[in-house]
Amino acid sequence: MVTTPVRPYLNPPKVASGENRVALRDLTWAQYQQILGALPQTRASRLTYSHGTLEISMPLEDHEQASEFIAAFIKIVARGLGIKWKTMGSTTLDREDLDRGSEPDKAYYIRNWDKVAGRNVDFKKDPPPDLVVEVDITHTDIDKNQLYAAMGVAELWRFDGRFLRIYVLEGGAYTEVERSPIFPVVEKQDLYNFLDHAKQDEFDAEDRLRDWIQQQTKEQTD
Repeated sequence: MVTTPVRPYLNPPKVASGENRVALRDLTWAQYQQILGALPQTRASRLTYSHGTLEISMPLEDHEQASEFIAAFIKIVARGLGIKWKTMGSTTLDREDLDRGSEPDKAYYIRNWDKVAGRNVDFKKDPPPDLVVEVDITHTDIDKNQLYAAMGVAELWRFDGRFLRIYVLEGGAYTEVERSPIFPVVEKQDLYNFLDHAKQDEFDAEDRLRDWIQQQTKEQTD
C-alpha cells in the first residue's frame, strides 16, 4: 500500500475550522468537577483539565471527521490483524491524584483488553487506556503529551489536520516514533492514504482498507 515517501495528508481544511476553544484558569479540582457535572451527558464539547487550567473544546466538522476516520482506520486494522479492543470513546479520564483529567477524541484498551473486557472501567484501580487519539487542528493551551504521560498511556496519536505524530511512553516521557508498536505493519502513509480516500468516499475507502490489511496478513503467514 505504501509506494511513495511519506507525505502529509493531502486534504487538510483550507481554513482552520477544527475546534473552538475556551480556557479557564486558576480552577480547583472541585470547581472542575462542578463544571463537568453541570454539563449535559449528550454535549459535544470536550474538557481537558491540568493543574488549574480547564480547556473546553467544541469540535467542528473538520475535527469530528478526522476523528471518526482515524477511529474507523484503527478498528479495521485491528480486526484485520485479529487484535481485540475495548472502545472508550471520549470517556472522561479523571485522575484527581494527578490533578489532571481529559476527554480524548478516542481511547482504546488493546494490550490490556482482557483486564477490562465486559465491564465498566475504574480508573482508580484499572490501567489507563493503551492508545489515546487526540485531534487538535487549532492551538491547545494544555500540554497533552505531559498529561497522558503522567496518566501512563502507553501510546498517543496526535493529528493536527495534516500530520500524524505517534508517541510511545518510555521512562515516564513520550518519544516520537514512525510506526505504532500496536500496529507495526501500518505506516503513517497508510493512514494518510485512507484519509485522502475517505474524504471523497468513506464506503470505498473502508472496503479498500479491509482488502489491504487482509493482503498484509496473508503475506505474513505465507
